[in-house]
Amino acid sequence: MKKLALITGATSGIGRATALRLAEAGYAIIATGRRAERLASLKAEIEAAGGSCSTLTFDVRSEEEVRRHLEPLERVDLLVNNAGLAAGLEHIDRGDTRDWDAMIDTNIKGLLYVTRVITPKMVAAGTGHVINLGSIAGTEPYENGAVYCATKHAVHAISQSMRADLLSAGIKVTEIRPGMVETEFSEVRFHGDRERAAAVYEGVEPLTGADIAEAIAWVAQLPTHMNVNEMVLMPSQQAGSYYTYRKKQ
Repeated sequence: MKKLALITGATSGIGRATALRLAEAGYAIIATGRRAERLASLKAEIEAAGGSCSTLTFDVRSEEEVRRHLEPLERVDLLVNNAGLAAGLEHIDRGDTRDWDAMIDTNIKGLLYVTRVITPKMVAAGTGHVINLGSIAGTEPYENGAVYCATKHAVHAISQSMRADLLSAGIKVTEIRPGMVETEFSEVRFHGDRERAAAVYEGVEPLTGADIAEAIAWVAQLPTHMNVNEMVLMPSQQAGSYYTYRKKQ
């Protein structure tokens, strides 16, 4: 029987790349997200390559939707809590509270809602692995990012506590904390301003969604007695939130 991987936020970026990579590694995939047409495209690509994929269209910000779609699942071997976003890049005195709500509701509450439904299934089975997508922002706050950084600080703390809570049940917990990754992340942060989003990566070769997916696949295949508590992944041109070497064009 194939192991079953549930991936949230699988419509683009890291989530989509992770679904493809884990399918290649032999997992049956349950891909979730809000954009049904993108999930359908992902499903078709995985199945065309001989893999197995089912999709669930819902918003992790809604506890009711999370429970309705995920409670019927009999088992999940690997949960990848990937759904998340950054919205806005302003000083705290000029921030849009709608952006704040979107980040808090998705990055923290959505992760918790999904985890609350899935981890009891893992505990009952006596096995499982939860991988949370954090960020270097979870330990390195930066100017204009107060609320986003706060949400990733929360993911960092939740991951550490989750590791302790699930230790006796034999459930692995890993936090993946990337630096600069070129996905739709910046375009979403800047509300569709592609020019401003592109400027984030000028002079830098950033990580890709596929790079992060490769790390997730490696962590997931480790033997039962090994757990990676956290992994920090950076482009070679980035040393931290405030240290990036940009080559002149």
